[in-house]
Amino acid sequence: MTLIVAMSLAVLDSTIANVALPTISADLRTTPAASVWIVNAYNLTIVLTLLPFSALAERIGFKRMFAAGLVIFMLASLAGALSSTLLTLTLARILQGVGAAALMCLFGGLVRNIYPLAMLGRGISVNAMVVGVMSVLGPTLGAAILSIASWPWIFAVNVPICVIAMFGVRALPDVPTIERRFDWASAALSMIVFALCIIGIDHLPTDTVNALAMLAVAAAAGVVLVRRASRQDAPLVPVDLLRIRPLAYAVMASAWSFAAQMASFVALPFYFQQTMGRDHIATGLLMGAWPIGAALMAPLAGRLSDRHSAAVLSAIGAGGMAFGLAWLVLLPPSASNGWIVAGMLWSGIGFGFFQTPNNRAMLSAAPRRRSGAAGGLQATTRVFGQTFGTALVAIGFGLSVAHGPAVGLCMAIVCALLALAVNTVRIKVNPT
Repeated sequence: MTLIVAMSLAVLDSTIANVALPTISADLRTTPAASVWIVNAYNLTIVLTLLPFSALAERIGFKRMFAAGLVIFMLASLAGALSSTLLTLTLARILQGVGAAALMCLFGGLVRNIYPLAMLGRGISVNAMVVGVMSVLGPTLGAAILSIASWPWIFAVNVPICVIAMFGVRALPDVPTIERRFDWASAALSMIVFALCIIGIDHLPTDTVNALAMLAVAAAAGVVLVRRASRQDAPLVPVDLLRIRPLAYAVMASAWSFAAQMASFVALPFYFQQTMGRDHIATGLLMGAWPIGAALMAPLAGRLSDRHSAAVLSAIGAGGMAFGLAWLVLLPPSASNGWIVAGMLWSGIGFGFFQTPNNRAMLSAAPRRRSGAAGGLQATTRVFGQTFGTALVAIGFGLSVAHGPAVGLCMAIVCALLALAVNTVRIKVNPT
């Protein structure tokens, strides 16, 4: 239960503030474009700190890291609620991202140590269902809070929940630590790589020359980082785990799958409104069908993944997601909402059917003593894939203003098909 509460907090706060941005922007007297950093600061901080924190957790212990993450998240939420300027609120969101990353890097490793291997798929499916439900509830809860209170309560509500979760830290499993010094140089290099890579991809459509320069520097830093890690035991960037073939395939498939998911989620609101002619309310209702499908499928996928090949199940899920997205693209604007819901549900079911078996393969392939690194790698792959998917949609809009949403959806389909291709190769090479 403690793990579920922490996971709910981290997932909710990535979306709950979105609906309040116009209100916050007006109240703090800032521009809408500047207020977007209230969301970006949180997500970017998580991406930059996931791998360093997962390595640190292996050295100081999961319980200490979990407790520290809760305290930081609680204090940052309180600071956000008390903020009176955009600068102080953005700084609070950065600190909140630090706390969220300290928690998120532990989820995969804790699941690996809480559930026996024979039930690992079911444990992962519970987490997937929580993520799916919280993804849907985030904007809804934010709107509900704003209907009865001012925007600071969106952050203040986290404080009592964190206090309650603190009482459950003792119940978490004792995970053996690794007796290695923390590599501060690798931590700095990893942050540089991810920061330049994400910012570079994001600016490709608008500032191509500088974006390519940032990507080149990120690639060079990445080479240095990998070479440094290859000479270490239990490195911060777990290249030792990527030598495990089932885990490497799972990482590649996960990156393409989450790129497809996020590209879809960014492109679909524009597609529904501009191409299909739906209003804002209808778009919100249609968007909810995907995570509902994923959440409903998670328990079944979990049970099946404990008994059947993860490669086969993940291939079926990736193919289902690609089929559902193609369904949406081929629908005419005159199609009823029922046909759109069917396509969204099918896409969500495919995504949910893919994720649990793939995550199980990723976590079970790593040695138990490296479960923290495997969990951090899983979370980093997810966030980076989502960032890449967002950038693909931005490129699609840059290629065509009129057909940008459709181009973005087509890019999502390509990403889903690449996830299918990775799993097809995995079936031939290593079908487990």
